Amino acid sequence: MQVAESSAASALPGEVALDERDGTYLMRAIAWSRTGRERGNRPFGAVVVSDNGEVLAEAWCNGTETGDCTGHAEMMALRQVSPQVDRETLARATIYSSAEPCVMCAGAIFWSNIRRVVYGIDAVRLRVFRGKRPEQRDAELSCRDVFAASPHLIECVGPALIDAASAPHIGVWRP
Repeated sequence: MQVAESSAASALPGEVALDERDGTYLMRAIAWSRTGRERGNRPFGAVVVSDNGEVLAEAWCNGTETGDCTGHAEMMALRQVSPQVDRETLARATIYSSAEPCVMCAGAIFWSNIRRVVYGIDAVRLRVFRGKRPEQRDAELSCRDVFAASPHLIECVGPALIDAASAPHIGVWRP
């Protein structure tokens, strides 16, 4: 299997503990999820950070305000960074996502050559918020399954900071 998982101690069942750097950037992605929500979009955010700590891209989900069904936070961040940063630099970068990347975003992360992902709320917990409404459902395939099909290792750390990552979703989804 090509997916590395963290074995750090957990705060909540199934939650991964993060070091200070990862916690800082994941909280930044969560802040962008709140920005997306405030602008009338679904509450998702993403930040791409180089191996030396430089923020390369930041984004929120903008699908509602643009009408672009691919306007997920990770996609928007990758659209910012891909034309500006070479693939070797991206191979050493980390993308921080407020929620577990969906199948589309996981595929785009693979194609970008980013090899490390840290995320907040996992898809299973997110589906509780989304309920059973067909228009709120997702393809029920973990990003780890997508990354496992990669010919190169993509480290996947999460779920983490679940309470903070969950907060922007409260009251957004229709039951």
